[in-house]
Amino acid sequence: MHPVLFQIGSLVVPSYGALAAIGVLLALGLAQLTARRAGFDPRHGWNMVVLAALAGLAVARLLLILLNLSDLRKHPSWLFAVAMVHHPMLAGAGAIGGGVALLMYAGWAKLSLRSVGDCLALPLSVALAAEQVGSLLAGSDFGRDSNGGWAVTYTSELAARWSGTPLGVAMVPVQAYAALSWLAMAAICAAWLWLPQLSRIRRAGDIAGVWLLGAGALLVVTEMFRDWEGRGVLLRGMVDSPQLVGLGLVLLGGVVLGEWKFLPAGPKG
Repeated sequence: MHPVLFQIGSLVVPSYGALAAIGVLLALGLAQLTARRAGFDPRHGWNMVVLAALAGLAVARLLLILLNLSDLRKHPSWLFAVAMVHHPMLAGAGAIGGGVALLMYAGWAKLSLRSVGDCLALPLSVALAAEQVGSLLAGSDFGRDSNGGWAVTYTSELAARWSGTPLGVAMVPVQAYAALSWLAMAAICAAWLWLPQLSRIRRAGDIAGVWLLGAGALLVVTEMFRDWEGRGVLLRGMVDSPQLVGLGLVLLGGVVLGEWKFLPAGPKG
């Protein structure tokens, strides 16, 4: 595929970084709309996306630097290549950092966590879809070996260097499956937000609960098609870390939706 989106002279624009940035920009725009539907000032939607993106990026890159500190001391110039490296555990650390930042902001702004979840479900789904397209181009989060005709084979040395991608091997294009699934989640969230038939019965937290269920199921299923190397295999190889997180999201979504009858009707708009 194409780990470099384009190059102008010595300026290299990596596909993953460009698509991730596009995802953040789309999320910023969508959060302005979904914040109103969730019942609070759109500026909070903007602030939350910016804060989560910056916190997630900072935590992931700081962790990478700490893990490679001895090498970076010997070769300081390698620090400029840190932004090119992708690893599933870094993504997990970034997600935790972004989540903590969101909780802190919601507490500071006195926002309901259910409404925050309703606001961010659609923007986050679109951002993750863009991120997975970037992963497909870059070769990160690659799939298992495939004998089928619907497969992807990477040949770029940069994919191997930046993401540890096996070269010359036909693999399942799981990143494409994940991107399409996240777009389907975005469509479901949009329907809950804007279709009159659903918005009339919507309670605060409904969209967040549906998203948690869907996101958890998506993680569990797509991980079956990914190469588990470096993804934290647990329980004697039965599951990997993202699948365990997915199961947790499903349980949390069930709890959120299970309490809907005790909640007042959500804001109409």
